[in-house]
Amino acid sequence: MDNKNKLWDDHPSFEEAEKAWDQDALKLKDSHPLKILKSLPEIPGVTKETAKFLKWKSLKYIIGEDKNNLLKRYVLKKPIKHIMSYIRSIIKKKAYIRSGDFFFYGLKNMEQFHSLLKDSRVIVGFSYCQKPHECPSKRFTDQCIHDKNHPVCRQCPIGKIMHALPEEKVIPLIIPTIHYIGEKIFETLQKYPEENLTFIITACELTLKMFTDFGNMAGVKGVGVRLDGRICNTMKAFHLSENGIKPGLTMLLKETEKQFLQSISTLRNSKKPLS
Repeated sequence: MDNKNKLWDDHPSFEEAEKAWDQDALKLKDSHPLKILKSLPEIPGVTKETAKFLKWKSLKYIIGEDKNNLLKRYVLKKPIKHIMSYIRSIIKKKAYIRSGDFFFYGLKNMEQFHSLLKDSRVIVGFSYCQKPHECPSKRFTDQCIHDKNHPVCRQCPIGKIMHALPEEKVIPLIIPTIHYIGEKIFETLQKYPEENLTFIITACELTLKMFTDFGNMAGVKGVGVRLDGRICNTMKAFHLSENGIKPGLTMLLKETEKQFLQSISTLRNSKKPLS
C-alpha cells in the first residue's frame, strides 16, 4: 500500500481523478458489495425535546464528559479570553449561519470560506459514523488507511476525499467524539500560533449545533457539513455514539457531497505554501 501516491496526484485535473475513482468504485460494488443504507429515514435533525435548552445541555455534556481534561489543558490557560468568547456566542440567538446542509461559524457563506483556504492551515474532519461497517480500520477509531487499492476504501466516500486532499495544507481527521475535534483544534492553534486556521467537518445536525459555542470560543472560522441517514437526534443517541455504540450509517447527500468536493478542489488549487 502506498498512500503517499494519492490517486489525485496521478491525473492532470480534479475532474479526471474523480472520474477514475468513481469508475473503479462502481466496479467494486458487484465484486465486494458493502452494507449500505437502502433508504433514508424521515426523521428530524434534532427532536423537539432535545432542542429545548440545548446550549445548557451542551455545556453540561462538554464539562461532564471531559475525560482528558481538555478544558483545563487549553481553555483555562486563557480563561478571560475564552470565557468572554463563549459568553458572546451563547447570548446570540443563533451563533452560526445555516444554508442547507452547511453550517457557517464566523462566516456568511462558502465564498468566504474558500477565500480563507489560500492563507490557512485546514482541518478536514469526518465523523466516524460515515465509515462503512466493513472499514479495515474499524469504525469507532480515529484511524483511516484510505488505501486506494483496498476494495472497501475505494468505495468509501471518506477514502475518496482523503485522496483528493493536498498533504501540505491539510490536517485530515476521523472524529470519534466532540471532545476529540475540540482537542485537535486547540492543539493546532498551539502548534501553529502564527498561522490562520480553518476547518470543514462532517457531523450530524445535533453535533453541529452543540459544537457552535465551543468553536466560537476557540475563535476559529469554519464550516460544518450536515450528515443524513441514521443520525443521532437525541442526547441519548448522541451519548451512545460518543461511546462507540453506533450501528447505523450516516452519509452526505449527493448534492452536499458535490459541494464538499468543490471546496476540496479549491483547496488543491490554492498554491500558497505554509510554514
